[in-house]
Parts: sequence; structure tokens; C-alpha cells
Amino acid sequence: MSEKGEVLIVRSHKWGNKYTVPGGHIELGERAEDAITREVKEETGLDTEPVGLLIVQEAIYPKDFHKHEHYIFMDYVLKTKSSKVQLDGRELQDYVWVKPEEALKLDLEEYTRNFVLKYLNKYGENQRS
Repeated sequence: MSEKGEVLIVRSHKWGNKYTVPGGHIELGERAEDAITREVKEETGLDTEPVGLLIVQEAIYPKDFHKHEHYIFMDYVLKTKSSKVQLDGRELQDYVWVKPEEALKLDLEEYTRNFVLKYLNKYGENQRS
């Protein structure tokens, strides 16, 4: 989340060009919080700091994903002081900073939609001015 209370939503060809959030795999021996900050840096150029784990989701053969795989998503809320995104050009094709409520109007893949809904449930009151 940015200092303005906006969330970063990205578009990925891996998810059928739907909107999602940055992320990736945990390397052997890597802590989950270190993995998400590394992946976000690699994909977006943003330096982030974890706020906390928000939701764990199991995705068995996700319908919008380009591979037939089974995932456990550990979705973290991160904060950043910068909103200057530099996409890596491989994983992500587009991005937008939006208020969480506005993110729900985008063509989100289902796990990101769950994440945003959970975010609004937990942080929504603090985000509204």
C-alpha cells in the first residue's frame, strides 16, 4: 500500500491478462517475508516493507492461470514510500495504483479479488477519509 492508501494492482499475461498482485516463489531457505519483498522488487522496482500476512489461499488448478498447477498463496500487505513502478517487462504488462474499493471494479483474477476483499474487511475503516 502506498502512503496515499492506494494498492498496486498489476496485469499479467500469466493470469489471462487479468489484474493480480506482484508475487512469486519462495527460494529454498528464504523466509516468506523476504521472498515477497524480493519478488516485488524484481517485478516492480519498489522497495517495500511487510505489514503482515493477510490471507492464505489454496489454488488447485486456477482457471485463469496459464499452467495447470497447485499453489498455496501467502498474501502479504506491504507498504512503500514510493509509487514509481518500473515493470520488469517479463511477468507484468501493466499496473495501476487505486483505492482498494476501486480495485474491485477491475477485472481481477479470483484470488486477488479475495485478497482485496479481506484487505477491505481488515483495513477498510482506516483507509476511508
